[in-house]
Amino acid sequence: MIPSVNPSGSDTRGLLYYLYETGKYEDHTDPHLVASFDGMSPDPGRDPNATLKDLQQLLDQPVMALAKHARPAKHVWHTSVRADPGDRILSDKEWADIARRIVAATGIDPGDGQPGCRWAAVRHAEDHIHIVATLVTEDGHRPDDFRSGARAQAEARLIEKELGLHQVAPGDGTAAQRPTSAERHKAERQGRERTAREELRETVRRAVAGARSDEEFFDRLAAAGLLIRKRAAPSGDLLGYKVALPDDLNKDGEPVFYPGARLAPDLSLPRIRERWAGEAQDVPAARREDAIRTGPGSPAAARRGTASAVWQAVLVVEHGEDAVAAAHIAAAGEVLDALAKTSAAHTRRELRDAATAFERASRSHVRAIRGHDRALRQAARNLVQGGPALGRGEDGATTAMAIDMLFFLITAAAHWHARKGHAQQAEAATRAAEYLRTAYQTAAAQPLGVLYQRGRRLSRPMLQRQTVLLREALPELAEQILAEPGWYALAATLAEAEAAGHDPAALLSDVAGRRELGTADSISDVLVWRMRQTADLPADASHLPETSTARSRSAARGTPTRPSAPGRRRSGEETSRKPR
Repeated sequence: MIPSVNPSGSDTRGLLYYLYETGKYEDHTDPHLVASFDGMSPDPGRDPNATLKDLQQLLDQPVMALAKHARPAKHVWHTSVRADPGDRILSDKEWADIARRIVAATGIDPGDGQPGCRWAAVRHAEDHIHIVATLVTEDGHRPDDFRSGARAQAEARLIEKELGLHQVAPGDGTAAQRPTSAERHKAERQGRERTAREELRETVRRAVAGARSDEEFFDRLAAAGLLIRKRAAPSGDLLGYKVALPDDLNKDGEPVFYPGARLAPDLSLPRIRERWAGEAQDVPAARREDAIRTGPGSPAAARRGTASAVWQAVLVVEHGEDAVAAAHIAAAGEVLDALAKTSAAHTRRELRDAATAFERASRSHVRAIRGHDRALRQAARNLVQGGPALGRGEDGATTAMAIDMLFFLITAAAHWHARKGHAQQAEAATRAAEYLRTAYQTAAAQPLGVLYQRGRRLSRPMLQRQTVLLREALPELAEQILAEPGWYALAATLAEAEAAGHDPAALLSDVAGRRELGTADSISDVLVWRMRQTADLPADASHLPETSTARSRSAARGTPTRPSAPGRRRSGEETSRKPR
């Protein structure tokens, strides 16, 4: 159950008009009062003799009784209380009890003989109510509604338990601000899928991904078409910024600007600067040099580099210090944003949803030590600079590889948050992992299909050789892997690795032992991508010459061959990696 307290307003009648309006909004089916401060308030929804003006005047009476100069400018308090989609339909009586508890908990109408405000609860859909109150008590004072949003949330947690409803994870104050009801209604009127606040938050997140300076960040915002206002100190130093959509206008026809901090806590300019300021800190030299050497290259090269950086980050999140793990989790959000921004059409929706869901998991009260996350931030930068992927060939295959690695990193982040008691972040990371699972299935279908067919074409002796190798290298997992459809793709990868000069048994043992496999839908799929990434094999096998298979068949028959140096490809293989 989610209570959402909106900023105070000044138009009681305008809000009531919206709540009782049935012609514009699909979910406004039967607006009526379920409860009020006196239990006898006029109900314009069910009483043909009652009007909106009657209800408005009744609620506003304590406000109007004050001298004009003493009336609060923003005197309308408004919250919605919405049940979870999986909850049963509550009765009017249950909603009435919920409304009374919410206004008591928030200080709007505390009860126990204490003076309260006038309020009314309107139900115009099955799954939620709206509570309207005027912020002057019956004795002419301001109510004690300090932190009413947090107090409403705490009461909602108790209500959920008592009524057997879905229990929402408690918040910790690090969540981004939700769109107001006015913003949602405006988006509906404009035919937008999301509110301006949500659109801006995503655009700013994507602009931050891998950025290294104020200048680059603001250039990206401008390139995305946002209007920007910068706030500077008298000295000229930049202090903050605001952004707006060009077509999101107020009643005066002016753009509606949102400060970065109002989009999300980590999107204020000082918090954004921590990301690239941290890169100047002392980080291990080898990791720093690796990050510097890694250029954007092609979309496929950027994705292969991302898979490598993400794989290393999993170990940090699982075993590193909390502050360093928190930095890697935050940087994982940048990688997701960059991957979603540059994804092909067939995976764009799922990757965008994964990035949006994970946004909540990227923040907690564990303050991140930036700098150690440089490799992930470099991967995000390379993805952006590498440009959009084609979704086929090496681009598509390396996308599947990167998503596969990201799934394990996001899952590790979910486990980390769960261990720390960060319930909302753990839930958000778990949702993001599910979106990644769907995106992976879409991205991997074609490249794994090619490898499957190559594996099916291996000779019987060669398949037997790979089976023996698998059972020797991974005795506890072998039978499960052999029963999976992906076994043939793994067999083809083992043959290809051997043809490239690797010890396939040692390589298989190595990649299987580095990270857990329990969360994998298909162990063979995971091993395929890990082997291809570690051995630097082309992710897309559709252009590989049959030489690799023939070479492996020769090896199976005992025919001598000249081994390739580990990690080096023959010229034919190099040519075969070019995208179609």
